[in-house]
Order: sequence, then structure tokens, then C-alpha cells
Amino acid sequence: MASVAETVSSQPEAETDKVLRAILRDILGLEQDRVNAFDRDTELFGALPELDSMAVAGLLTEMEDRFDIVIEDEDVDGEVFEIYGNLLDFSVQKVAG
Repeated sequence: MASVAETVSSQPEAETDKVLRAILRDILGLEQDRVNAFDRDTELFGALPELDSMAVAGLLTEMEDRFDIVIEDEDVDGEVFEIYGNLLDFSVQKVAG
């Protein structure tokens, strides 16, 4: 059983994960089951034909809107979009401020 501290600390990541999956579904037009199957090692850019350079711009804009964050150009590099875990970690970090 998780301690209270573990539960509290994991809630922001769990909520960010949920919203990020919804953003990927909506912006890339992916099926919910496909997005639900993503794990931390799921390859994104270069592996998902739906995620091209135009989609990245839309994805970043939607992340700013839904997470109420600002993403500066220097915040983003190609590594962020390599795998789902990187994108989730980036999102969690930005949401945490």
C-alpha cells in the first residue's frame, strides 16, 4: 500500500499523464485505446506518422492551453518528443513550474 506522501506526490503526474494522453488523442486524431497503450518507452516523433513538425506546433499550443503554461522555444528540443516518457516528464516539470 502506498504511503500518503507517495500518493500525494504521484497525483500531479497522474493527472498530467491523463491530460497529456487526451491532448495526443485530440491533436493527432489517435484512438483512445492506442493512446492508453503508450508506456514511457513508446516512440513518438519518427514512429507516429501523425506526429510531424506541423503537429508538434499544434501539440505545444494545446499543451500551453490545457496545462495553463508557457513553453518557450528554448524549452523544447528533439529529445522531448522521442518517447512518451520524455514528453510526460517535460509536461510534469512545466506544470510544476
